[in-house]
Amino acid sequence: MSGEKWFALQVNSKREALISASLRTKGYEEFLPQYSDKRRSPSGVREVSLPLFPGYVFCRLDLNQRILPVLTTPGVIGLVGVGRTPIPVEDAEVDAIKTAVEFGQIEPYPRLAVGQTVEMTNGPLAGCEGIVVKVRNSWRLVISVTLLQRSIAVEIDRDWARPVSPVTPNRAPEYLQNSALRATVI
Repeated sequence: MSGEKWFALQVNSKREALISASLRTKGYEEFLPQYSDKRRSPSGVREVSLPLFPGYVFCRLDLNQRILPVLTTPGVIGLVGVGRTPIPVEDAEVDAIKTAVEFGQIEPYPRLAVGQTVEMTNGPLAGCEGIVVKVRNSWRLVISVTLLQRSIAVEIDRDWARPVSPVTPNRAPEYLQNSALRATVI
């Protein structure tokens, strides 16, 4: 368990739930964050569950063991990384997304280039860090997965947030700067 880290798997779009279930039956810890959306259909408006990160599923694994069953799962394209090197997703980022999913009222959000990083001091998201934005008349905490260059937004009470840094351009970690991200198949 100590060598296991979270990795983002690039998967065939619209098959995320099937791939997630397949990984679970193979004994892997997987995570497919989803949100609810209302869609029109001929029979009226219905609520559907959609992936927060279309085309991606998170999987906890040790690259030195049992990786072939993951890569041979139908629909899995590969591990996300730089070049042929898979890069793990930070545990804190996955934990923040899990907490936000449990809290509810989440939605996908475009990744921000600028903003203020805050730490949540109260409420169910206490301890999570993200960028605060105002959408319509509500405040949202934007939580990003740096490796995927994707983000989600969860509604918060702005009094729950404590500034961590001034408003500055949000720089990617050094290993992502000037690099093209693509799926890595080992």
